[in-house]
Amino acid sequence: MHLYIIRHAQSTNNALADARERVCDPPLTALGHRQAELVAQHLATGPDLDPYAGRDGAGYGLTHLYISPMWRALQTAQPIARALGLRPHVWLNIHEQGGIFLDHGPERGVIGYPGKTRSELLAEFPDYDLPPEITEAGWWRQGYEEPPACYVRARGVLAALRRRAGSEERIALVTHGAFIDAFLKALFGQALESPLFYYNYNTAISRLQFHADGRVDVHYLNRVAHLPLELVS
Repeated sequence: MHLYIIRHAQSTNNALADARERVCDPPLTALGHRQAELVAQHLATGPDLDPYAGRDGAGYGLTHLYISPMWRALQTAQPIARALGLRPHVWLNIHEQGGIFLDHGPERGVIGYPGKTRSELLAEFPDYDLPPEITEAGWWRQGYEEPPACYVRARGVLAALRRRAGSEERIALVTHGAFIDAFLKALFGQALESPLFYYNYNTAISRLQFHADGRVDVHYLNRVAHLPLELVS
């Protein structure tokens, strides 16, 4: 099984100079929409740039597209789904560390928010496959998710993917920076408290291959060959 991990395109929160202006579920910026279009074109027609990709011809040959339920990931997946002819499946457990929240300062503290409702998501993304846990009450039912809980969640996602090792599937995950860091640490057997951080640019692609015997090949991490320098963020 080939796994392609893609960080979402630039969100309005990513572009802020003042973190106090953050919103709890930000959309993409204009630059982010351009990044998403370019990564979609690349996945559909560009070369994998890996001599061990196991494919002839253009495109990555993706068979499955899984996405976080957060707005920036949902928007990033739109042009990818169109370009590849795939139906996106929302996977709740690949959301960003922290969940849907805002820090309101010392007086109110950190408050969790429910995220978009099922109706709101289907109005914007009618072709997406939504899990039943997304209801008219939203999908996030906690406050702030601490990093250790994200690490446990990442380990669960890793276990689910390992069960598909050895298949011919080519799976893409559209997810988030801190979740990718937790996932890679879980994969490499590193503690969450490790001083390493696996940074990923917006729409960066990382490629792993899972074998039936338990081996995992790391082909590349954080690749942004599809972006001109001025669009790297």
